[in-house]
Amino acid sequence: MLPITSVNWTVSPAAEKFIRRMVKFSGLPETAGFRLTVTPGGCSGYNSEFTVEAQPAAGDTIAEVNGIQVFLPADTCTLLDGVIVDFADTPTKSGLTFVNPGAAPCACSSSGDAASSAPPSVSKIDIGLIKLSPATRPLA
Repeated sequence: MLPITSVNWTVSPAAEKFIRRMVKFSGLPETAGFRLTVTPGGCSGYNSEFTVEAQPAAGDTIAEVNGIQVFLPADTCTLLDGVIVDFADTPTKSGLTFVNPGAAPCACSSSGDAASSAPPSVSKIDIGLIKLSPATRPLA
């Protein structure tokens, strides 16, 4: 197993709770982890996908968030440097958000669209897009 390493990011208590619940209710053993893949994209600054996996993929870094394993691909570690990972659950959005305090505001002409009304460097993730690993059994 890969060693647990330090990642220069901040995970809010709300994001930690979300990650913990995803792992707990995945149906996988307690040793499973939350795999988070972040890529650059759009006005928000980040696109992301996450799954709950029994073990990390080859090349993943394992970060620990208060006892929970988070599996991060190398490119994701670079993108999350200095980023605050939070969780929002409001009537208009629900999911992880990523705030990069050092990012410049978006200056594109589409920033007035309703779809891009998120503050710069914040990504909205639809909870309906959560993918569970094939070994996961459905929740009862």
